[in-house]
Amino acid sequence: MASVLGIKAYRSLTTLCPQVPFPTMVALLCMWFGISLPLVYLGYYFGFRKQPYDNPVRTNQIPRQIPEQRWYMNRFVGILMAGILPFGAMFIELFFIFSAIWENQFYYLFGFLFLVFIILVVSCSQISIVMVYFQLCAEDYRWWWRNFLVSGGSAFYVLVYAIFYFVNKLDIVEFIPSLLYFGYTTLMVLSFWLLTGTIGFYAAYMFVRKIYAAVKID
Repeated sequence: MASVLGIKAYRSLTTLCPQVPFPTMVALLCMWFGISLPLVYLGYYFGFRKQPYDNPVRTNQIPRQIPEQRWYMNRFVGILMAGILPFGAMFIELFFIFSAIWENQFYYLFGFLFLVFIILVVSCSQISIVMVYFQLCAEDYRWWWRNFLVSGGSAFYVLVYAIFYFVNKLDIVEFIPSLLYFGYTTLMVLSFWLLTGTIGFYAAYMFVRKIYAAVKID
């Protein structure tokens, strides 16, 4: 019985992941060490030489007491609220991307995909600026990591949609294909969270620098 299950798992794995020729693996390894690794050290070099950001005003060394916050200023509530708009701007395109990856469908709307990406960047930036504005108005100055998490909240909806797509659109019942699906989906969701969180953080950071640069201190 165990041998039969092992053979079925091996067949499903070889069906989803066909054997890669050895020269192709060597070429990918050379591309990694010849392109990716030098770019890492190149980015480290320029990042180390770059001057740190200068704040427009002086930061108080004594932390202020933060008043009690309203319920909608909770971190998890903010993640759920802030992720709706960016996800709504891209969920239709997400269906075609999932179909192209998991159902071998052709995808050729790259111009429209670029337009959706621009809309995603704008919506993440606007949501991030609004959320950090409400947070600063509530006298909560701990906005750095909170803003990063909140602006990446659309990744949670992408994960929920991936589970919905797996249950309703795919006919995968075996363990190994399911493991591959959720493994790649987890990597995609984490990458999307880092992307949207970074976009939102930089938008909020520029907004905070702009408004505090206009403050006149005698």
